Amino acid sequence: MTRRSTITHALRGALAAGLFAALPTWPALAQDNWPSKPVKIVSPFPAGGTSDVMARMVAEALSKEFGQQFVVDNIGGAGGTIGTLRAVKMPADGYTLIQTGVGQNAVAHGLDPKLAYDSMRDFVHITQVHTGPNLLVVHPSTPFKTFAELVDYVRKNPGKLNYGFTHAASGHMAMELLKQRASECPKGVKDCNGFFMVGIPYRGGGPMLQDLLGGQIPLMFINQDVALQHIKAGKLRALAATSLQRNPLYPDVPTIHESGFPNFQALSWSGLSAIKGTPQAIVDKLEAAMKKIMTSPEIRQRMESVGFVIPPQGSGPYTQFVKSEIELWTKVIKTAGIKPE
Repeated sequence: MTRRSTITHALRGALAAGLFAALPTWPALAQDNWPSKPVKIVSPFPAGGTSDVMARMVAEALSKEFGQQFVVDNIGGAGGTIGTLRAVKMPADGYTLIQTGVGQNAVAHGLDPKLAYDSMRDFVHITQVHTGPNLLVVHPSTPFKTFAELVDYVRKNPGKLNYGFTHAASGHMAMELLKQRASECPKGVKDCNGFFMVGIPYRGGGPMLQDLLGGQIPLMFINQDVALQHIKAGKLRALAATSLQRNPLYPDVPTIHESGFPNFQALSWSGLSAIKGTPQAIVDKLEAAMKKIMTSPEIRQRMESVGFVIPPQGSGPYTQFVKSEIELWTKVIKTAGIKPE
């Protein structure tokens, strides 16, 4: 072999070795450059509702944080399960994120044990975005001024009071939990009549609210942000909240927890999650960004002005919270015998 061919062979070998050595760094480089194109956040509900508002708030903040567009894609249907399933099947490359929440990631598991996705195995939960209580509200024409008066009446008059609900919504779940907890005889009481009311089903929250405001139904659970204007106007009366602590917007409204039902909690909530398999470097970027965003004075003021609470931030707390919600609502649904529509 000539000296020239030896040098050429050596150069080729060195070049090949360099190329192969560089190969493992290519995925890492792609992750370092993330996001290099628009990112989709699938919100599995129609535009205009609380879930959509939260998703757009997050998308706007992430767009500013990363200098790249984050776009909300509303894919509604079947209580959020259709959009969620479609999102889970997308590539786990960090360019499709999922808005998770109580309906599609907790209640859905209780309604369908064979759900096509698993909220603990198929997702990387990045952080929780919001929690909000439901309020037990009554029409002003009813005689009930306090939660205790309502409970006492229902126990003494089983089946004589109606309430409105939309199937598998957070208000429906709150009512089922209350019925189960209130049906237990108080300490020291051997015989009681349970806690039975007649549920009136509605296809949507809008028609149900209109019937409540019109006095066609006497009471229901409703999200605190939806109830606010009607309570201020005197068109509804709030008797109790489903959070453990009183809501700052309703300081005079006691919680069910403090009204004789310890640890009663039924929340509306949402969070941001990624598809299982999303590179950890991208997950870490998102988690750090969301912690910064959700603790900013601007977002805090925006959330608290309508009664939402910013929960503990980060993947760890959110993952544990989702797990506890699945366990809670699966048990409530099984006990109540609720079936999918």
